[in-house]
Amino acid sequence: MSGSNFFTFFFSLFLLTACSYIGEEERLIYVKPEPAKRVVLLEDFTGQRCVNCPKGTEVIEQLQETYGDSAFIAVGIHGGPLGFAGNAKFVGLATDAGDKYFAHWNLAYQPVGLVDRRGAVNYTDWDARVTEQMAKPAPLELKVIATLDGGQAKIMVSAHGTDGLVEGKLQVWLVEDSITAMQMMPDGTVKTEYIHNHVLRAPVNGLWGDDFSVDEGEWKEQQLTFQPDEAWNPEHLSVVAFVYNNEGVMQAAKGKLRVKNEDL
Repeated sequence: MSGSNFFTFFFSLFLLTACSYIGEEERLIYVKPEPAKRVVLLEDFTGQRCVNCPKGTEVIEQLQETYGDSAFIAVGIHGGPLGFAGNAKFVGLATDAGDKYFAHWNLAYQPVGLVDRRGAVNYTDWDARVTEQMAKPAPLELKVIATLDGGQAKIMVSAHGTDGLVEGKLQVWLVEDSITAMQMMPDGTVKTEYIHNHVLRAPVNGLWGDDFSVDEGEWKEQQLTFQPDEAWNPEHLSVVAFVYNNEGVMQAAKGKLRVKNEDL
């Protein structure tokens, strides 16, 4: 056998022998996704005729300053007995959805909040509850991209499962910032030029959202469309999305509604 043929034979034998040491089940090693950082959702049940609600707003502003929008999302849900639907003189922010949510959770007063939907919490305890929830990992990641095209909001929610099978509901809401409207104040006065932020304008996909599931390691996208009211300022609209089940909210995300051709 020549030297070159001997080398070819030896190298082929080496490859066959080396491969025999790797079992089929060992060739692909599953790597579990990194734990997802939890984004905490606070549903603030508020009202324009609620004198203590501005105190709750102050707590929310402090939490936003501490954690930022990437880790903490607040939604002001106007409705209930102290909600105000408006009249010929004043703009009202209460909605039918807000009234239904207030009744569903059997809430007894305002302001009161649901922190990741794990029980009703007085505004004086929001800080502690948000901090507690933020320390817990989430089983999925969420991202929202939303554009306004020809008066229609086009929304894409992206999900990535990071821990086990997630099953529940995907809820998508449209919220608006920087609304000037009447508000009763703690000192009993009425402030007609009060600025209301993160106000729930409407559910995008029904009062309780759509069935949703994502498995560990799976990527999923869901697209929705919605026609915002012409009275709402598109420059101040955002989309809030969250996944929840009977135990509470598992993850949340927020994205600004951007006018078509504006940089994402």
